[in-house]
Amino acid sequence: MIEFFDVCKSFGPAKPAADHITLTVGDGEIFGFLGPNGAGKTTSIKMMAGILRPDSGSIRMNGVDIAKEPIRAKRQFGYVPDSPDLFVRLKGMEYLSFMADMYDVPAGGRAERIEKLAGEYEMTDALGDAIQSYSHGMRQKIVIMGALLHDPAVWILDEPMTGLDPKSSFSLKQMMRAHADAGKTVFFSTHVLEVAETVCDRVAIIDKGRILYAGRVQELKEHFSGDESLEKIFLEMTEHA
Repeated sequence: MIEFFDVCKSFGPAKPAADHITLTVGDGEIFGFLGPNGAGKTTSIKMMAGILRPDSGSIRMNGVDIAKEPIRAKRQFGYVPDSPDLFVRLKGMEYLSFMADMYDVPAGGRAERIEKLAGEYEMTDALGDAIQSYSHGMRQKIVIMGALLHDPAVWILDEPMTGLDPKSSFSLKQMMRAHADAGKTVFFSTHVLEVAETVCDRVAIIDKGRILYAGRVQELKEHFSGDESLEKIFLEMTEHA
């Protein structure tokens, strides 16, 4: 479970990146976070991950306050940032071993876990190569693998489909569904509204740091006319926010 309690964040005198956000993402659901560029999506996600601190308010991961108990809270989730260009001088296997050490993945089970994820993302033959030699899509895959390696209860994914080939994107969506069906939490931002419409149990639309809507896609469509696409509804909401 992810909980935002009246969270605010601004950068200087500009309009706030997070404007009194209160939001609950429950166990057993895939939650989509939608908004135009500069709406506050990545700022909100970085606060969830403990990279940025809110100016006010609080965020909890499975009941653990990220500001008060950061280490304990960070063990609750796996985080995929919006850029995969991390630790590029390491080889793929070195990066995964580092992530396994960070999250205390047992030595007895980590090889099997790495092998399974590498097979899912067709990365087995690339694990001995330096990440800096990877394509953007391969870098995205290795970061996703590292985030999921310790099988966290909460997945926080910032634009995770960017750069993935269709097969890997399909595999990730299947894994997200299985994770939620196991009673765990998936929170991801996306610009691909078709993905949000077909994959998510609930969505939130954010613009100018404010949550404009949080709920089921079908309920949102029924509120408008029932037959409008999510894309059209999204454009109408953000244009008039």
